[in-house]
Amino acid sequence: MNWEFIIGSGLTLLLMSIGFVGSFLPGLPGTPLVFAAAVLHRLYFADQGSSTWVLFILGILMGVSLVVDFVASVVGAKKLGSTWRGMAGATIGLLGGMFFLPLGLVAGPFAGAFLGEMAGGREPRDAARAGCGAILGLLGGAIGKGICSLLMMGLFTFELLLR
Repeated sequence: MNWEFIIGSGLTLLLMSIGFVGSFLPGLPGTPLVFAAAVLHRLYFADQGSSTWVLFILGILMGVSLVVDFVASVVGAKKLGSTWRGMAGATIGLLGGMFFLPLGLVAGPFAGAFLGEMAGGREPRDAARAGCGAILGLLGGAIGKGICSLLMMGLFTFELLLR
């Protein structure tokens, strides 16, 4: 039994799990971290690591997760009436909210979108709807990234078990 491989694979899955958590928390690079863990595993263990095809699929899933995150954020905000000011405010609010975890992750984008819309001359009710849309978009993007992370981890684990 190759204990080095078993321990290395366990540490890789631990790093991937941190990436999964990063799908829901800003500041941690969710799926890029999952992908990087698989690549590092391959570099260290060479042929015992993931195959080139699996790494290729993991890279595609990482790209899909980033697109889903962006699209979900924009669509969520747009569906509830946000303008570019609200979306920009939500982004700034998210970045500022990271310093006030965990409440800041919800309050920051809402406040940013609300203030951005108010600065553009919108009524408070419309600005609040845009803020809710920003939160729903961020939540949808996080769920999409989380699903992609789980798929990536599952594919990696499945291939290791087959070897």
